[in-house]
Amino acid sequence: MTRTAPAVPPWLAHALRSQRGPVPWSAMVRGALGGGPLLLVAVLAGRPTLGVVAAIGAMFAGINDRPGSRRASVARIGTPALAGVAGLLTGTLAGDHAPAVLLTLLLTVLGLAAGGISALGPVGSSAGTQLLVGAAVGAGMPLPEPGWLRAVAFLAGAAWLLLLRLALPTSHTLAGDRRFELRFDGERAAVAGVYDAIAALLDAAGSDGATARRAALTAALDQAQDALAGPRLRRHPSSAAERRLHAQYAAALPLAEAATALAWAGDPLPDRTSEAPRRLAAAVRNGAPTGPLPAPTRSAPGLRALDDALLYAAEAFDRADSRRLHGRRRSRAAVLRTVLGPRGREYGMRVALCFGASAAVAQALYHSHWYGRHEHWYWLPATAVFLVKPDLGPLASRVLSRAAGTVLGALLFAGLAAVLPRPGGLVVLVALCGALIPLATRHFAAQTTVVTVLVLALVMAGGEPQASLARIGETLLACTIVLVVGHLPTLGRRGDAIRARLAEASGAAGEYLAHVLGESEDREARWALRREAYRTLAEARAAIALASAELPPLARHADGADEIAKTLERLVDTTTAGAVHLDDTGALAPTHLHRLTTLAAKLHIPVPQHRRPTASTVS
Repeated sequence: MTRTAPAVPPWLAHALRSQRGPVPWSAMVRGALGGGPLLLVAVLAGRPTLGVVAAIGAMFAGINDRPGSRRASVARIGTPALAGVAGLLTGTLAGDHAPAVLLTLLLTVLGLAAGGISALGPVGSSAGTQLLVGAAVGAGMPLPEPGWLRAVAFLAGAAWLLLLRLALPTSHTLAGDRRFELRFDGERAAVAGVYDAIAALLDAAGSDGATARRAALTAALDQAQDALAGPRLRRHPSSAAERRLHAQYAAALPLAEAATALAWAGDPLPDRTSEAPRRLAAAVRNGAPTGPLPAPTRSAPGLRALDDALLYAAEAFDRADSRRLHGRRRSRAAVLRTVLGPRGREYGMRVALCFGASAAVAQALYHSHWYGRHEHWYWLPATAVFLVKPDLGPLASRVLSRAAGTVLGALLFAGLAAVLPRPGGLVVLVALCGALIPLATRHFAAQTTVVTVLVLALVMAGGEPQASLARIGETLLACTIVLVVGHLPTLGRRGDAIRARLAEASGAAGEYLAHVLGESEDREARWALRREAYRTLAEARAAIALASAELPPLARHADGADEIAKTLERLVDTTTAGAVHLDDTGALAPTHLHRLTTLAAKLHIPVPQHRRPTASTVS
């Protein structure tokens, strides 16, 4: 009789899993040149505490220095930095003038606002995090400088790393063609990744891996869309290189549609079918001509659509005059609905209570002189902020990783502090940790370890004694508070955030379905609707996976949501296949129409009247 090993709980499995990928050498170089040199300049100028604040700003910028285009990094690094400045000013003002009870209430309200902002996405999450950490540091870190000077130093540290991100070459630039503009290397890599993902989906057609490859194509399109949608001075692309990239991205949309339809059909394809998209990927990546593209056989609607899309791509690559922007733009009303709606309220309440409870306990310990000479009570609420950050995994996994990372980092720093010369050794340690942050972001425990060593080095460089044991105790206390408060039954009681995600995905799928079944000949509008349908669906699937990996009190709110998402996915895939067949024959096949009607009815999505004849009635 064989015994099967017990299944690992999802929250624990997440804690044991880390991301993989190439070593981000460029980001590591920027991290080494970030906080360390700023601290060195401040120490030499006799203002080490200003250097500490500037290095903290550079540290947060380094955490947000993720792969992508330079223009996207402006928002990804700059927006959270501005939020951190606002939090630092607010916290400093409140810490200087507000009594303990009022200060705690203010921080709780700030947590509610920051939690709502975090619902907007990764940039919103980073902005909300820096807002709260800045407020905690401003209120709880005693520094001789006035609040405005601290804010300037923090912003200078973030701006310095952003400047490095914009000015220094990346691995893509060093490996590519030097003739092309440095500032578009991230965009080129992202657009080339779309064509590689199309080729991989075509290879997987007819196999069990097709669904995963289609999801990977959605992720590649999302990344390219974001890379091309960063801030610019003018609404339309202003250079030939930028127009070329937009044309190449636009040419990938019909190819992605055809590849999705072929994967939906479920028939294996000849190996040569994926060769043309790979040549297009190489042309984007290297700035080379496409050359002759092998044409697929035109034996089915999907293959004919693929052939037509390849001809369109070859023409677009040669012409390269696209002036349309393909970014995902949200209206102010949509942003407000997200922040004030179920997602923002549910997450905002959790952040507010965890942050407020941690601040209250920290204030009680501080005023009871439990800290002794260590007046830095900000560590406890700041730790709580990172524990409830929405995009770092299940809550229990985050708590476990944070506790392990802090203990390891504090013990490691205690050993280093005993042998490193001061202040030179601390400056070197800050520079080394800055270089390791981009690599450590692959796992929350590793990131926590590096950040703990870095912050403890900064605190000591600012003139404070070694405080590793106190930081371990405060972190474990924060983990306990968040674990208890974060699982209270009143928080996310009805799973409204998951329902809101599914409602957005259903609405986008319904709009896409209505467009395909209507009389519109606007294919660009159809591709845009298809992009939004798949993107909102991917966001819903990610939120459901995260919620399902929580402990049972929270995971139960995701029950049944994954099945709804799978049905939505089948609806959008079938709509795409129907659109391709409709273009080819001028009519919708009865199979497509039956499946669309069945799936839409299952999801309670209204099906508009289809006025065109079906394929069976076309002579």
